[in-house]
Formats: sequence, structure tokens, C-alpha cells
Amino acid sequence: MESLITSSGLFLIVLIFLGLVVFLYFIPVGLWVTAFFSGVRVKLVRDLMGMRLRKVPPAHIVKPLITAHKAGIDVSPPQLEAHFLAGGQVQKVVNALISADKANIDLPFERATAIDLAGRDVFEAVQVSVNPKVIETPPVSAVAKDGIQVRAIARVTVRANIERLVGGAGEETIIARVGEGIVSTIGSSETHKAVLENPDSISKVVLSKGLDSGTAFEILSIDIADVDVGENIGAKLQTDQAEADLKIAQAKAEERRAAAVAHEQEMRAAVQEQRAKVIAAEAEVPLAMAEAFRSGNLGVMDYYNLRNVEADTQMRRSIGGGESSDKK
Repeated sequence: MESLITSSGLFLIVLIFLGLVVFLYFIPVGLWVTAFFSGVRVKLVRDLMGMRLRKVPPAHIVKPLITAHKAGIDVSPPQLEAHFLAGGQVQKVVNALISADKANIDLPFERATAIDLAGRDVFEAVQVSVNPKVIETPPVSAVAKDGIQVRAIARVTVRANIERLVGGAGEETIIARVGEGIVSTIGSSETHKAVLENPDSISKVVLSKGLDSGTAFEILSIDIADVDVGENIGAKLQTDQAEADLKIAQAKAEERRAAAVAHEQEMRAAVQEQRAKVIAAEAEVPLAMAEAFRSGNLGVMDYYNLRNVEADTQMRRSIGGGESSDKK
């Protein structure tokens, strides 16, 4: 009997302990006490237990609420809970509101939560708005009108524009626009020496173009940190053009040579063809004479007279050639 009573008492103690654990889990009394003595009024059952049931960690809401209350920022638990359920970072939003309030920056709770839900660090944005940030561009290469390449590195001092953080372009756009302005300014310079003598002319021209429009920043200044002379691009281009022209001329000359060789071969073929025709015609002469003898159209005396005429003609030609050579 005593063992039965002892077992029942032990079971009751365990049951009470488990009930106490469950009660403290759903109703965080310690967090409620901290909020109460911090001056923040939250309902034990309606607020804290409701957060547990809505799968919202009460500490993620109550602690930022206490921080905001101590800083004089008026926010309510439902607002913070709704932002948490939307996927926002409650503590960063509260820190941003406090920082903006101390810096006299107009930042309503709705805008802060919108900036946070847009994927930007709202607390860092407020800090950049108070303490401007320096963005250094990578080396930007451009060619002046005299063909000399110039490399420049710029440091852009920007301040966050709270009103344009939602939907405004980021740092990459600022860097791209500044690089484009540097290229345009150097390219319009008559010589690279003018750029080296007055590097501030680059920053003045670039700054006057209003490159921060449509971005989440306001450009305060653009300073040229370094300017170096690069390659002689103009001379290199001329050299490449000359090499290209030489190759074209060589190709055309080779084409003309090939055409001349082909024409010469055609002429030789034509001469050979004519010689072949002459030889064929000469081969037909004896046959024609034999046929004339057989038919009676040519007599023996006629043949001898023809041979005498040929011999006399050759003799005259040889004599005429000898005299002309003597005169020379």
C-alpha cells in the first residue's frame, strides 16, 4: 500500500513538472516580468501565449519592443509581429528607427519595414545617410584623342537617400555610371597630358551629369584617386592597320602573279596548239603533191621549177640577212 502511494505521488510530481514546463513554454512569465518592469504593457495570455500559438518567438517581439519603448519610439506588438510574419528583421527595423530619430531623419515605421522587406539593410542605410560612404571604382581605362590610353580610379562619396531606397538602384549602378562618365570625359580630351594636368576636370564633368538620379544614393563628391598612362593605342591601331594593308597588298600581288602565270600557260598552250596545226598541215603537203603527181596535175618539170624557186628564195633571204648584219 505504501509503495502504491509512493508511486502515485511520484507520478503526480512528474505530471506537475511537465505541466509547469508546458505552461512556462506557452506563457513566458519571465519575459512578461521583464517587459512589465521596463514599462511595456503586454498581455500574458492574449499577447505572449498568442505569439506561441502563431509560431512567433515572443522574445523576438518583446525585446525590440522594450528597446523601442526606452528610446521613445511608438510601436505596438501587432506591428512588430506582422513584420516578423512577413519575413522581416524586427530588431534591425527598431534599431534603424532609433538611429533615424536621433539623427532627425524622417523615417516612418511603414517605410522602414518596406525597406527591410525589399531586401536592403535598413539600419545600414540609416547609418550611411548619417555617415556618408566612400565607394571606390575599379580602374577605368579610356583613350584620349591623341591615342594615348589613360587609367583612372575614382572615389565616390555617397549618402543614402531614404526616400529612394525602395526601387532605387544600388552601388553597382553608381560605379557603372561613374565609369561611363570617366570614359566619356577622357575620350573628349585633346591630349592625355590635359587629363594628367587637370584630373579634377574629370570629377567636375562627371559630377555635373546627375548620375545619382534613379538610385538609392545621393552623390556628394567624386574624387580622382589615381591617374596612370597606359599604352599608345593610336600607334598600335596604326601598326595593326599597316600590317593589315600589307597583307592585303601581298594577297593582291599574289593574285596578279597567279593570273599572269595562268595567262602565260594559256599562251604556251595556244602556241603549242598552233605548232601542232602547222606540223599537221606540213605533213599533208607531201601527200598533196603525191596526189597531184598521180592525177597529172603536177609534172616533173613543174616540181623542179618549184624547188628552184624555193632555193632561190632561201638564197636571197640569206644574202639579205648577211648584208643587214654587216651594216650593223
